[in-house]
Amino acid sequence: MRKVSTGRFFEDFGVGQAILHAIPRTLHGGDIAAYMALTGERHPLASSTELARSLGFQREVIPDLLVFHIVFGKSVPDISHNATANLGYADVRFLRPVYPGDTLVAESEVIGLREASNGEQGVVYVRTRGLNQKGQEVLTFLRWVMVPKRDKTVPTGAHSVPQVPPVVSADRLPVPDALNLQRFPDLAWAFGSTARWDDYEEGERLDHTDAMTIEEADHVQATRLYHNTAQVHFDAQSAEHSRFGKRIVYGGHVISVALALARNGLDTQLRIAAWNGGSHVGPTFAGDTLRAFTEVVERAELPGRSDVGALRLRMSVAKNLSAAELANVRPLLSGTKEPRLVLELDYWALFPRR
Repeated sequence: MRKVSTGRFFEDFGVGQAILHAIPRTLHGGDIAAYMALTGERHPLASSTELARSLGFQREVIPDLLVFHIVFGKSVPDISHNATANLGYADVRFLRPVYPGDTLVAESEVIGLREASNGEQGVVYVRTRGLNQKGQEVLTFLRWVMVPKRDKTVPTGAHSVPQVPPVVSADRLPVPDALNLQRFPDLAWAFGSTARWDDYEEGERLDHTDAMTIEEADHVQATRLYHNTAQVHFDAQSAEHSRFGKRIVYGGHVISVALALARNGLDTQLRIAAWNGGSHVGPTFAGDTLRAFTEVVERAELPGRSDVGALRLRMSVAKNLSAAELANVRPLLSGTKEPRLVLELDYWALFPRR
């Protein structure tokens, strides 16, 4: 019986393999406070019990990205403990609100395997689900990671790549049943902006003016908060012998910091509904300074709701650029080869309508 886990290598995965991840996690108000302190998040519905109740929720809501990180973190020991890179996400949907006192568990299914051409590693594709204490799905996402092989001399022949949906269609966007915007006109002041869904234009670009430097202590503590055990974020001694020579910041922390920066310009965002896709196009390290800009890709009406609409947003994040330099950067999808871009995230968010 093996008592000490060393994590899975590429050969340890098989298509169709189902994994129930250990350590259920009950979330509390303290988790929200720690998350805000480490990322700069300041969403009103996570900050105020009374505001959240006034808009139909049971109480203050756990930030969407904190839910993602907790579920993601549960999967790390079984999926990506030894991973060298988290390559991307797709079909991420935030299905239900999570409240303080809720307990989350996570489970994953391996849906694809592709051995790299160098024979030393391979890409593992998984679908991960987060469930609350009632067995209700609160989150589901697809991700793929690069995992080293145990024996680099023996080819596996694995080449099963799943079809990755390019976008979550508007009719699949989850809108919380509890959300009631009848009182929003009187409470809009609490969000810090009067902008609504109707005020954003397709093709509009928002250059968020704020920046944040990633501190070594903050990114490590945040990753611990999520029970994420991936060694590339923690083991400085081993990292000295890696191609970067130092620890890599957990990509999810980059997303959280960037979305917190993007709140300046997207203040009335009620909730993240889904991610269409995301890619960590470059590594982030402690000491890097992040800035972000967002392009409005699409506006979508939602079936049965005249009070709330969805914006499809594409956020690009760059490191170590001034605000003036950022203004000249274009997303990678436009053909730019800007090497200081570290993240591109294509997502849907819910906004109140007039």
